[in-house]
Amino acid sequence: MAIDFNSQKDPDASAHAAYEVRLEQVFEGPMDLLIHLIKKNEVDIYDIPIALITDQFLAYIDLMKSLNIDLAGDFIVMAATLAQIKSRMLLPVHDGETEEEDPRMEIARPLVAFLQMKTAAESLADRSLLGQHIFTRPQTPERPKPDPGGEMIKVGLIELIDAFQKILERTPKSHRVDLTEDTLSIKDRISQLVDILERKSTISLDELLPDPSGKQEVIITFLAILEMAKLSLISIAQHVQSGIIRLFYQ
Repeated sequence: MAIDFNSQKDPDASAHAAYEVRLEQVFEGPMDLLIHLIKKNEVDIYDIPIALITDQFLAYIDLMKSLNIDLAGDFIVMAATLAQIKSRMLLPVHDGETEEEDPRMEIARPLVAFLQMKTAAESLADRSLLGQHIFTRPQTPERPKPDPGGEMIKVGLIELIDAFQKILERTPKSHRVDLTEDTLSIKDRISQLVDILERKSTISLDELLPDPSGKQEVIITFLAILEMAKLSLISIAQHVQSGIIRLFYQ
């Protein structure tokens, strides 16, 4: 996970800075998001409902922006590609015209190749590395994690965004987001989360934000959780049966 917090000048107010998450290309990108949407909608990769997937992809881009995530150019390029394929699918086919290849293959083939590469990479990552110039650091004992009951799976950025989207839907609609140094501190929020996890060892997102007062509280919590994950202070997992996401103190 690669995250940078950058200060940006507010043209309407001096000495104000906005917190922003910048995702490097080595992290989850547009292909990961497309795969997530295909699995979420339970559709065939060779028979993608392009209008639905395009609309959902654009909705995710808007949501990421609302969470102060600085999108890489690849997301914008993918959005344009999906919109172009969507428009081509809407064009009528006249009698006598040569039937062209399904426009969706333009995205289906790269997706299949991406999945193959990702599977191969995961397989290689599971193999032991041998060699005289490879050194290992002694393992430090991990804090025992309480068993919340049931199977838990690792959570990625997209699943975390899904969870925070549901929380954002519970916030007051008229609340104005003002991410400035005068009103928010990611360090303070991290300190609060550490205090909570020191006492409980684990907590769910619903317990952490049972009744958020506004978008500002949700977004600063989201940024704090990402920073803590980057620093390996926490691990994030999702309960398979209930879908509940939990933070575990490392």
